[in-house]
Amino acid sequence: MKEDLLIVDAYNMIGNWPHLNKLKQADRLEDARDELLAELSEYKKYRDINMIVVFDAMYVPGNAKSFLKFDMEIVWTSKDQTADSYIEALSRKKQNRFTQVIVATSDQAEQWTIFSAGALRIPARELLSNIRRAKQEVNAEARKMTDKSAVIRHTPWDSKQMLELEKLRDKLTHDGK
Repeated sequence: MKEDLLIVDAYNMIGNWPHLNKLKQADRLEDARDELLAELSEYKKYRDINMIVVFDAMYVPGNAKSFLKFDMEIVWTSKDQTADSYIEALSRKKQNRFTQVIVATSDQAEQWTIFSAGALRIPARELLSNIRRAKQEVNAEARKMTDKSAVIRHTPWDSKQMLELEKLRDKLTHDGK
C-alpha cells in the first residue's frame, strides 16, 4: 500500500477558497496564510497524511526557506523559482512505488506536468470540501463516543458483577508487573 503525500500549492488555495480569498482581498494575506496552515494542520490530524505546503516567494528575494510547522513541511521557494516549478520537480522526485503524490492545485497548466510524473491532482475546492467533510466525520464520531460514555448506571452492582470486576482488576494488576 502506498503512503500518500499531499503537496499543496498554498497561494492557489488562498485564491480559490472563498473565506481565504476574502482575507487576501482585504489586505490580510498573512491572516489568510495562517488560516490556511491551521486548516491544513487540522486536516492532517484527521487523515494522518504527510503534507508539504509550498508558498511562492519568487518576488521576495532572499526568502527561500523550508521548515516544519504544525507537523507539516512549509516551503517558501527561492527568488528564481515559482511554486509551480518547485511542486512539479518535487512531484517527480517524491512519486515512486512507495509514495503516491497528490497535488492540491487548480492551475490547469500544472496539472498535466503533475499527471506525467504519475501524481494525482485534487482541485482547490475539492480539497476544501474534503477538509470540511473530514471535520464533520470526526465531530460526529466524537458525539457518538460522548453519547456512549454518558450512559449512567442507575442500579448498584450485584455481588456477581463485583466479583467479576475484582477478578479483572487482579488480572490487570498482575499482568502489569
